[in-house]
Amino acid sequence: QAQLAESGGGLVQSGGSLRLSCRGSGFTLEYNTIGWFRQTPGKEREVVACISSSDSSTYYADSVKGRFTISRDNAKNTVYLQMNSLKHENTADYYCGADIEAMGVSELSYEYNYWGQGTQVTVSS
Repeated sequence: QAQLAESGGGLVQSGGSLRLSCRGSGFTLEYNTIGWFRQTPGKEREVVACISSSDSSTYYADSVKGRFTISRDNAKNTVYLQMNSLKHENTADYYCGADIEAMGVSELSYEYNYWGQGTQVTVSS
């Protein structure tokens, strides 16, 4: 059974850093497009970053370009989201998802097939 599990969230001061991890079980993340999404109460889940299965090309939301980095560790079947220079507005629940049909980057949450349970990130101002 394919499963994703996020970890690494927490409370951090503005300007600080966190690294989120998305570990896969039951399937190989390397062969799938993996995305990190954020969600706040009452709002749609929106993409933060994703990495493609085919060539590991990446996509970043404009608001995080230059501050966040998505990467893979295939040996650990894990995808990371390194978040630097965090801002209060980055506060949200963060979810990783797998789009098993995409060949490239995938920005749309409804195209994703599997989701983790989420991890909370709180950035104090």
